[in-house]
Amino acid sequence: MQSESSLSLRNLLLYVVVLLVFGAGIWLILDFGSRINRVQPPVEVVESQPGSPPSAGSSKPESTESYLGKILTQNLRGPLSILLLQIITIIIAARATGKAFLKIGQPPVMGEMVAGILLGPSVLGQLSHQTMTFLFPASSMGTLQLLSQIGVILFMFVVGMELNGQHLRERAHAAVMVSHGSIIIPFFLGTALSLVIYRPLASPTTPFIAFGLFMGIAMSITAFPVLARIIEERGMSQSYLGSTAIACAAVDDVTAWCILAFVIAIAQANGIAGSVVTIVLVLLFIGAMLFLFKPRIGRLVSRSVDIETRSVGLVAGLMAFVLACAWFTEIIGIHALFGAFMAGVVMPSASSFRSFLKSKIETFSSSCLLPLFFAFTGLRTQINLLNDWNGLLLCLVVVAVAIAGKLGGSMLMARWTGMSWQDSFSIGVLMNTRGLMELVVLNIGYDLGILPARIFAIMVLMALATTSMAGPLLSWVKFRERVKAELSGRVGTVS
Repeated sequence: MQSESSLSLRNLLLYVVVLLVFGAGIWLILDFGSRINRVQPPVEVVESQPGSPPSAGSSKPESTESYLGKILTQNLRGPLSILLLQIITIIIAARATGKAFLKIGQPPVMGEMVAGILLGPSVLGQLSHQTMTFLFPASSMGTLQLLSQIGVILFMFVVGMELNGQHLRERAHAAVMVSHGSIIIPFFLGTALSLVIYRPLASPTTPFIAFGLFMGIAMSITAFPVLARIIEERGMSQSYLGSTAIACAAVDDVTAWCILAFVIAIAQANGIAGSVVTIVLVLLFIGAMLFLFKPRIGRLVSRSVDIETRSVGLVAGLMAFVLACAWFTEIIGIHALFGAFMAGVVMPSASSFRSFLKSKIETFSSSCLLPLFFAFTGLRTQINLLNDWNGLLLCLVVVAVAIAGKLGGSMLMARWTGMSWQDSFSIGVLMNTRGLMELVVLNIGYDLGILPARIFAIMVLMALATTSMAGPLLSWVKFRERVKAELSGRVGTVS
């Protein structure tokens, strides 16, 4: 014990001596360096006139309080400080509104979408424009947009992984008919509506083909993740109705994103030749992903004896693959999100692997990065542009056309496949949810300059309206089922 205590004392003395010696050496160097004479430029002395403000050289030194305030203000307005403050504000707002909407029977994503609008010019900008510009200055929008795009890329990768091939095979006939009917009918109505609103509302530089195609695809989108979560929350996952709806939404997602890829190719290409080249590259990319990369990734994962022990390297490699796919589709003129979606589709179908990968990615992206996308969308949404009866009437017409095309088209096609009217209506209600997927499409159209600010705001409100309808309408269907069962039970008892 004595030797250990003496050793500790010796180490302590050595520690103190090292600090004192080298600390004194640093002080001496700094003191000597401060005495070095440097050639100073001549300072012109200007006599101040009576009543004139004092010159910079004659001003009094700033007080400690004003100097500290100046430093804090300067640091607060730095790019990193602004970004961190934005992320903190957005996450808190998204979580609060998500919980509030969950309590009223709406999916949390609805609350997060509304949180973005609350932080934008439609609400916060009207209440306190200075606060909004302080939190979201124009110079910071580029960084916020890029960071939000990373969140959407990871989200689309998870959406691709959630596609279940077994559901598609078991419900192939109904899924293909219902999903394609739920695309072509609203697509037709969207392009027909664009004939009416193109001249007064579209940008003069936007060709009608691009505008009409984007209006059609915006009317045709179904939010597969929101639909899947609604079905899971209501305990419908194992039912015939639930599995059919998931299969329909899966086919709808794949088809709609392929159509969107072609629409973007046509909208961005210079002439027919450019669009043909882009479409050929997209087809080659899809073929390579399905027939070249999918089996190779499956073999690579199957050789991993224990996924958990190799989680860091495996996740890093797959993230590089996802970003590479997104990068490739971005440079060929489609969109990075399509590449991320296809990367998720080709992931091995083993449920344990997909659950493992989803748990590593979805938590961070959904809780931290996706709210940034909602906020960025809300900052673009100017509901105050609909400040007259014409704007409000147009918004109601767009919502009505969207419901008639998606809900009505899905319901009629489901009925045609032999489902009951009640189940067909439920399918239509579920397929009518648009959610985040709609916002992704709308932002693409906005970035390309195809959708002007007023149409963008109307379409965002349409996405909120059609998504919020799902819960109440499904509850109404369930209520009618219960009343019908009770009535039939009473009739049976009386007879």
